[in-house]
Amino acid sequence: MTDADHDQGQPLVAHLTELRDRLLRVVLAVLVCAVGLMPFANTIYSFVAEPLRRYLPEGTSMIATEIASPFLTPFKLVLVSAFCMAMPVILHQIWQFVAPGMYRHEKRIAAPLLASSVILFYAGLAFAYYVVFPLVFGFFSGITPEGVNYTPDIARFLDTALKLFLAFGIAFEIPIATVLLIASGVTTADDLAAKRPYVIIGCFVFGMLLTPPDVISQALLAVPMWFLFEVGIVFGRLVKKKQAESDV
Repeated sequence: MTDADHDQGQPLVAHLTELRDRLLRVVLAVLVCAVGLMPFANTIYSFVAEPLRRYLPEGTSMIATEIASPFLTPFKLVLVSAFCMAMPVILHQIWQFVAPGMYRHEKRIAAPLLASSVILFYAGLAFAYYVVFPLVFGFFSGITPEGVNYTPDIARFLDTALKLFLAFGIAFEIPIATVLLIASGVTTADDLAAKRPYVIIGCFVFGMLLTPPDVISQALLAVPMWFLFEVGIVFGRLVKKKQAESDV
């Protein structure tokens, strides 16, 4: 290997080393949060399951159909909760990794977007818990046929709850993605606005794929996605206008 080859390879090695270090910090942050939350595993599960348990028939409760479910289900929820709790650290590490390669005007846009993405992610989780869960679980509880005991399995419930959390957490990031597309020049606000009919259809398809098979939860995901898309277009226009003014 020549000295030139070594000089060219060194930056790549340095980037890979930095990427490894930041990934280790992310894993460490998640583990620390998980260890701190572990003693409260059952309490966290009870809190998440409250919107469902509220609609269970009097005298009934949730069930565990597998031997290890009473342990594994709260443990799984703790890991997911730890990841969500560590989200600011995760995004900060991503920012520290990509920031050195960005221009100053890009950093001015990226920093607020990064902070907004954290807030919107948590807003999506809160919207799912406080708005979607009561409506969806109330709907399923209300349509139970006569003579059938409505006693959901704790593991199946958690799978459904995590699916809804993930769907709404991602959906609430739509304004960030829209602003980034416009600010980077990949597309324009007018082009996105012209594609509005396709976006609306896509929102309902996305809602159908990521929510339980009922119209209520599908609409509760699709309508906010459409609204957030419109919000992203508005802020995208403002960002693009500020970019044009700074270039003058």
